[in-house]
Amino acid sequence: MVVFLPFPGYRPFIKDGENIEDRVSPSYDVISDEGLEMFRSKKGNVTLLTFASDTNNEYKESKSKFESLINDGSLIRDSESFYIYEQTFDDRGVIKTRTGYVGKLKIEKYEEGHVIPCEGTFSKTKVDHLDLLRKIETHVESIFAIFDGFSKLLRTDIRNSAEKLYEFTDGTGVAHKCYKISSVEVIENITKELKNQKILIADGRHRYEAALDYSLENPNDALKSYVLATLVSLNDEGLSVLPVHRLIRANEIGENTAIKKICKSVSVKEVSRNELISDLRNYHFGMMFQSGKCILARYNQKSDDPIWNLDTYVVQEIIINGVYKADDGKSTVSYDSDVNSVIKKMDAKEYDVAVILNYQNLELIWDLVLIGKKIPKKTVFFFPKIWSGFVFYKMY
Repeated sequence: MVVFLPFPGYRPFIKDGENIEDRVSPSYDVISDEGLEMFRSKKGNVTLLTFASDTNNEYKESKSKFESLINDGSLIRDSESFYIYEQTFDDRGVIKTRTGYVGKLKIEKYEEGHVIPCEGTFSKTKVDHLDLLRKIETHVESIFAIFDGFSKLLRTDIRNSAEKLYEFTDGTGVAHKCYKISSVEVIENITKELKNQKILIADGRHRYEAALDYSLENPNDALKSYVLATLVSLNDEGLSVLPVHRLIRANEIGENTAIKKICKSVSVKEVSRNELISDLRNYHFGMMFQSGKCILARYNQKSDDPIWNLDTYVVQEIIINGVYKADDGKSTVSYDSDVNSVIKKMDAKEYDVAVILNYQNLELIWDLVLIGKKIPKKTVFFFPKIWSGFVFYKMY
């Protein structure tokens, strides 16, 4: 059973002369070094808690900084509430709004079958987040997850009861709005309708698993058995999913050898760079080599296993591990969701080959995960990333 509950959130109190945008921040994995320096220069910004300032990266000062924000009135405490987090953005020329419902989600092991991971994760990131939880005893960042959705009536009740808290537009043009829901009846119905649904962790699996480990370390502390979560309906019109392209350093595997091996498993067509981009949607994936050669590829082999319908799995098994032997350490893989950035890196000859992917089918991914299939890391990039700092879940 899914347990999604309200909580007495701590959130920024915006004094005269202050702005909410000075207190919040995008996710750590999309913030540049220059951006981080700018955010950390703002008094009370969430990055002062989430990025360790000591040389050993131990978050020693995070809890004292958090408590000082409470003591000086920079953070105020709500009654038991849910929150709404909206982002309005331009998705390939179409203005969309994505609505997230923020609350505390009861942590459970994946084997229980109610909370399901979308992709794999990287162990170092998980260790960092566990260390932060141990030091600050507060969830200052949210996981991003997907669920089936609420009834039409409840969506209406949520909207009618929502109290706007914050609103701003960031430097990329994404508009952020945050609301509070404190109606007892609406709160009860949110929890009730989510009880028998499935929760798919779309982004932040490392945070969830760190929270799971932290809860197991504190089995007698009920407050520490929850994680801060932002849930978005699978049918939300603003659920935009970008492809994540692969950049490969091939080491000893040459281009001609690689292409010969690729042709044994997929049908390919050599194309110009412009055709690679314009015709990509008619193929499973494209490839750009350091020499400038470009190909489009189709995987035509039939399989009873539905995981082979997922382009990133085909690329992982046939190209990355099959041809370039990344699983044997014979090549390394990097990731980038911006195709223009990929092209610039290839022009600079930073990599030997790039695999350009189409937009992935989220419903296919949902179906695969529900039947227990393991999705390759970095299969999707949910755009835009959610920001941190609007509300905190304090566990002590």
